Amino acid sequence: MCRRPASPTESDGVSGESTEIYIQIVTSGGRRIPVHASILASASTVFEALSYEKTIPIAGVPCDAVVVFVGFLYSGRCSEEDMKKYGIHLLALSHVYLIPKLKSLCTKALIERLTIENVIDVLQLARLCDAPDLYLKCMKFVSTKFKTVEATEGWKFLQTNDPFFELEILQFIDDTESRRKISRRHRKEQSLYFELSEAMDCLEHICTEGCINVGPYDMKPRKIRAPCNKFSTCQGLQLSIQHFANCKKRVNGGCVRCKRMWQLFKLHASICELPDSVCRVPLCRRFKVRGGEEIKNKKEKERWELLVKKVVVARATSSLLLPKRKRVEEEARPAACREVNNHHNHNYNRNLIC
Repeated sequence: MCRRPASPTESDGVSGESTEIYIQIVTSGGRRIPVHASILASASTVFEALSYEKTIPIAGVPCDAVVVFVGFLYSGRCSEEDMKKYGIHLLALSHVYLIPKLKSLCTKALIERLTIENVIDVLQLARLCDAPDLYLKCMKFVSTKFKTVEATEGWKFLQTNDPFFELEILQFIDDTESRRKISRRHRKEQSLYFELSEAMDCLEHICTEGCINVGPYDMKPRKIRAPCNKFSTCQGLQLSIQHFANCKKRVNGGCVRCKRMWQLFKLHASICELPDSVCRVPLCRRFKVRGGEEIKNKKEKERWELLVKKVVVARATSSLLLPKRKRVEEEARPAACREVNNHHNHNYNRNLIC
């Protein structure tokens, strides 16, 4: 049974002798709801075009949903309870009669109440009612929980009655997964470029300032033995430099670890802008003089140039992303590898290769 709607005299607080024109809204259950013609005309251009009619039938939705709809036309508000019960019906009515405010409220309410069981029904309605935000939210919901949505009655009904829409959903899921794969690959590549950028900074730090185990040949050994906290890759890079200096296999090109170190020196030379007399990194001048002569294959040369470009961009980006406060602190703070206050000189073992 329909609940009793407020009469026009109750809504506007005037006597029954008012000369206001009323239009009867007739529900699918036969209920007649008198509504001010001026209220209808001001709420929607569709109702304005129907203002000459004595009755306006609204069928296909529950009687109480029509009552809530009329109440919104008067007050511009809708309770949470009513939205929970009749949100789907109110969205359809707001679309048919062009009530944008109600449509926006319904969209937000339905997004908050999406479930495995109702998502297909809401998705179909969003498609019919031209609600792009709700449509996209439903599509993403189905995409992330497709295995469980596939087992619902709504999906089975869709497969039987609307195979083209089923194909549209499956295509969206496939496109979403493809974008995720591309995004993951891009993040992985960016992570690699940022790691190489940090390795370049760390290499300059070791060869210019010196650190725990490795430093320039003309610099006195650091007495402090605490781990360097300036770069996360510092300790590992020092070990690689030590290995590169002492490895016997690298002469014949048989050491994979030395090849990687060789590539780091080469990458540094490709992005180094310092004069030869200033740069302290080993092999920098040699690679600058030879340029790209060592790479004879055209495709490999193009790949190398692209790598250099990506690392340069990553280096510039990382310097911009570094908070200003952190930069100031790092510049003001005496680095651990610069302190000289420990008396264990005789235990200090370093490779003087720079």
